[in-house]
Amino acid sequence: MSELELEQRTNIKFLVKLGKSGNEIREILVQVYQKKFRQSKSRVKTILLTFFGIRGIVHYEFVPTGQTVNQVYYLEVLERLRDKVGRKRPELSVKNSWILHQDNAPAHTALSVREFIANKQITVLEDPAYSPDLAPSDFFLFPKVKKILKGWHFDDSDEIRSNTTAAMKTILQNQFQNCFEGWTRRWHRCRAS
Repeated sequence: MSELELEQRTNIKFLVKLGKSGNEIREILVQVYQKKFRQSKSRVKTILLTFFGIRGIVHYEFVPTGQTVNQVYYLEVLERLRDKVGRKRPELSVKNSWILHQDNAPAHTALSVREFIANKQITVLEDPAYSPDLAPSDFFLFPKVKKILKGWHFDDSDEIRSNTTAAMKTILQNQFQNCFEGWTRRWHRCRAS
């Protein structure tokens, strides 16, 4: 039993001894622990890599605990992404007409990654230098998933993965379309300035 569960049980016993009803106890616990809950940060951290388009998520994966997203790992991710595009969006894969949008992270700009992208003839739309807020994951997907999961606390990576996956599956196709309309506006404003 966790420290929090033990604390809650003790408080429930105390409130019962004070003669509080079940509903009163519930209201008190929600009031006390939701406040505490929102302030607590999860001790478990998980990195999620996502690739999506106007029809939804094409590929996502959780980075294994302890793994750094370096050029070697990112090359493996790109290979899995290419396979997934071939299966989920064959019309784009046949003509190699899909576009990869990535930021200027060191793993994305490494020579081996640039060579892989060139050899596989993947079109890349790179961020202009110093261009915040252009990654759809940052302004659309991650905030949306966080909103869905707000108030939840996860004890391990498996819980984070399963709940995050479930949250992503609730996002509708028209929301992805709206995201890319917003992304296009952001892109044009960034290029104009």
